[in-house]
Amino acid sequence: MDHQFSLAHLTVIGCAPPEMTRIAARAGYDFVSLRLIPMGVPGEPTYVPEDKEMIRETKAALDETGVKVLDLELARIVADRDPKTYLPAMETAAALGARHVISSAWTKDRTDRDFVIERYAEICDLARPFGLSVDLEFPTFSRITSLQEAADIVGAANRPNGGILIDTLYFHYSRTRLDDLDALPREWLHFMHISDTREEIPDTPEGMMHVARDERLYLGEGCIDFAKIFSRVPTIPLSIELPNLQRVRELGYEGHARRCLEMAKRYVGDGMNAPMKTGTA
Repeated sequence: MDHQFSLAHLTVIGCAPPEMTRIAARAGYDFVSLRLIPMGVPGEPTYVPEDKEMIRETKAALDETGVKVLDLELARIVADRDPKTYLPAMETAAALGARHVISSAWTKDRTDRDFVIERYAEICDLARPFGLSVDLEFPTFSRITSLQEAADIVGAANRPNGGILIDTLYFHYSRTRLDDLDALPREWLHFMHISDTREEIPDTPEGMMHVARDERLYLGEGCIDFAKIFSRVPTIPLSIELPNLQRVRELGYEGHARRCLEMAKRYVGDGMNAPMKTGTA
């Protein structure tokens, strides 16, 4: 397999897009995955399309390095936010060369399927003129917690630029079966988030969220059987979303980004035919 790799925002969360782009280039990534829609997380840096100087610096870094933008995050489905507020970020990301938008649902009502479908479809319609797909993710502590639920929403919305984003961490946490991948339309899969994790699954949403944001593992350190997952999906770009506070303290952002990619390339390349660890994935 000849995969391309992207450096995801959460992996180097303290780096502004221009710095992140240069780190990605020096480490050998093909893409960066930018967060230009603030999440409102206390203490987390925010980068917005209205910061014209930051956007100019990002474009300069992209032009200088040849790194490209893979995707924009995060167009959340929530009850109190109009999807039209995502338009400036979509326009800016598309101008920088982005191909995809990540979406996920964070409503609290488990019976609001129709609302989620309607909002997801609206986000797709807003993104389509910019040439962007909208890839629905299923974090296991969000409103949509499984591949089956995500596929239900994308299928019901029936938009030509719809898609599903598989994150290998949530693949493991949701106990998704490999056979479930076979049922997905190939055209729904545009890229994937990858990281490894321990076999034990936290028993609370808070525990899952802690690992997802602070303790993901390099490929090959945990239980996920990447070879079997990759054998069921097209060859698509792999976005390394691997926040790990301890590794960042030890190696710095650039050292951590380099190690992420070195381990991923080793495991996706030489390691693909090695005996694999057993695990849910």
